[in-house]
Amino acid sequence: MASLTTSHERALTLLFSEIESSAAESSEVFLGTPGTLAERENDNGTVYWVRRFTDALNRRQETYLGKVDDPEVAKRVSALQERIALANATATRARLLSRAGFATVDRKAYYTLASLHNHGLFRAGALLIGSHAYGALLNALGVRAVPYATEDVDIARREALALPDVPSFQDMLRETGIDFYGVPSLDRLAAATSFAEPGGARLRVDLLVPSTNDDYPTVAVPELKTHAKGLPYLAYLLGTSQEVPVLSSHGAVMVRVPTPERFAIHKLIVSQLRTKTSSKPEKDLRQAATLIEAVVERFPGAIENALQAVPKSASKHIERAAEGLAAHLPEAATAAWQALKLVRPSKDIPRGMERYLNRSGNSRIVAYKVGPASITVQFSDGSLYLYTYESAGAENIERMKELAVSGRGLSSFIAATASNRYEQKFG
Repeated sequence: MASLTTSHERALTLLFSEIESSAAESSEVFLGTPGTLAERENDNGTVYWVRRFTDALNRRQETYLGKVDDPEVAKRVSALQERIALANATATRARLLSRAGFATVDRKAYYTLASLHNHGLFRAGALLIGSHAYGALLNALGVRAVPYATEDVDIARREALALPDVPSFQDMLRETGIDFYGVPSLDRLAAATSFAEPGGARLRVDLLVPSTNDDYPTVAVPELKTHAKGLPYLAYLLGTSQEVPVLSSHGAVMVRVPTPERFAIHKLIVSQLRTKTSSKPEKDLRQAATLIEAVVERFPGAIENALQAVPKSASKHIERAAEGLAAHLPEAATAAWQALKLVRPSKDIPRGMERYLNRSGNSRIVAYKVGPASITVQFSDGSLYLYTYESAGAENIERMKELAVSGRGLSSFIAATASNRYEQKFG
């Protein structure tokens, strides 16, 4: 298996650093193309300045700046001309990096993040998470990897943001010119926690907060005058963060994201929380493996520190993720595997058997195989037991199959109802 990442040339990483420095100094980003300044004259003969630009929906816009003969307006126009020149230069550099394999976001996602940046959300502690954060982290690490695709912008906050009186979260999004609407919840009584672009477009912004347990509650976010969806183990992800620029062919905007080591370990955890019918667990594991490989090489000890901070209840999820991770993280990445200190998938599991998920974290069962009228169970000592309709009863076998698939309660059920009712023992 080949390496998951390729390092960018030094000249490109230096160019990225220049963009990062410029973005860090910018407190406000254009919500649209930088545009041009022009003089206009009305029917009364008054000459005034306007800025012409294109918004997030690619519509032409024009804003009034003031009379040409006003000294204060002249100062603002001069400063705006400098901003436009700098923004154009940044966009040119970002496009160069994009062609070299740096991750970028599309126009609508960029202006969405720019609006949140302009209102100070990221400086106040809000974080960009999800695949757009993953791309930004790859850029900051100076590597490129397999491209990713996403239509979602995921924003999270760990605790109340210390913000002055700001518009609602939805109004901030609408300042882009996109008429975001609250996506109705499956529970009609619950408030919206996601906001989407009308029509056939798939742009969606999700607001997320930590859950105090394994539930996914709807939580009020008063400082943003909205609600958010609670997620298990999100507090761990948001525990450490850094500021990085998000690149687009339209410019660069500074955001806050989790550190790459926390991002990677959190991906291992959530890969085990998603439904198995979804394609997202494989995406989670791929992103985790990619970042782990890059971080271990550049920041020795970071993965170990991130693992030490994992909540105890999440440890079993990380252990179960090892089997899936092995399909993405190369065997040759010995430093990464050593940093993880994970038990690699057992080579003693017979072919055709499924690893038991062990959701309780203390089961003696390792694997199982379901047959039409039977179930074979492997225990941690390597022994295999075949239970059949004839030996244990059809009702018990069907219940054992259900527990095996769910990953919880099988060992207790066997001990209580089928301890000695096996057809055959192997090993």
